[in-house]
Amino acid sequence: MLQAGIVGLPNVGKSTLFNALVANAKAQAANFPFCTIEPNVGIVAVPDERLPILAKIAASAEIIPTRVEFVDIAGLVKGASKGEGLGNQFLANIREVDAIAHVVRCFEDDDIIHVSGSIDPIRDIEIINLELALADLGQIEKRLDRAKKQARGNKELQIEVDALEKLMPVLNEGKPARQVSLTEEEAIAVKALGLLTQKPVIYAANVSEDDLATGNPWVDQVKALAAQENAQVVIVSAQVESELVELPEDERADFLESLGVQEGGLKSLIRATYDLLGLRTYFTVGPKEARAWTITAGMVAPQAAGVIHTDFERCFIRAETVAYDDLIAAGSKPAAKEKGLVRSEGKEYVVKEGDVILFHTSA
Repeated sequence: MLQAGIVGLPNVGKSTLFNALVANAKAQAANFPFCTIEPNVGIVAVPDERLPILAKIAASAEIIPTRVEFVDIAGLVKGASKGEGLGNQFLANIREVDAIAHVVRCFEDDDIIHVSGSIDPIRDIEIINLELALADLGQIEKRLDRAKKQARGNKELQIEVDALEKLMPVLNEGKPARQVSLTEEEAIAVKALGLLTQKPVIYAANVSEDDLATGNPWVDQVKALAAQENAQVVIVSAQVESELVELPEDERADFLESLGVQEGGLKSLIRATYDLLGLRTYFTVGPKEARAWTITAGMVAPQAAGVIHTDFERCFIRAETVAYDDLIAAGSKPAAKEKGLVRSEGKEYVVKEGDVILFHTSA
């Protein structure tokens, strides 16, 4: 399951956003630092309008979307890498996630204090990035000393030493490790370190309701910084997300449309995360269930089958495949077969976004 960590300075709307994204989560949102004392975890369904359509065509009894796990991590402060605030305890939690959603305050509200006394998204981003870089630097320095002593005559350890020596000067400048170009071997050698600044980042610019459709000058600053880092920006409004939770399902689209947007923050954030991590969705459909599965771009059919069960990959014979758009246009799978739209694919087939697949195995 995809896991995304939500980080940010205190009082940027991080826990409010988490509560709204995970409607039944119990993260405490309050107007003081460190209101999140333990990392809160919430599992949410990935919105996908294709699933109900597939379920209707196949008369599926159940719809099972793929899921994302959000981890709300307590507000970091300057000095967190040295144990300030709640310190390294929470930096450790970030090491476990696949991607980081960095919530940045881009709204004015006199009733919500800012930990630094003013609204300045670039300063806030730099504080968090510096703390993460310092935490990575401390880890690398410890590892490099040991690796250098053991690397003589050991090719694998020498590759790790080379990678660490590439990373150190960049981290020393307070820049993220993801900006360092590593060879495939070097990337594998340092993967176990779980470097915080190597994780892909999405900046979630948290704005007021009025700025959700158009953004504001603060959002423009975040976008400019993200462009330099090859990171993504999603405009969200924790305020709007909180209001959406209270509305009946059939009124949410009208509410969003009245604000000038087509989708809520959850869908925007998940879509950006999928893009960032190179993830794809395929479907299995039948009378019992219509289900979505998440895979990495480039996976071949047996690997995609292995996401369902490892035995499926081991015993893979072929994949009966039809593109989502082709199936919908045909109206049913038998009709799609008649038109020659259903294909039999082998072990080398690279699964595409939206494929509807029936796997045939020897088990």
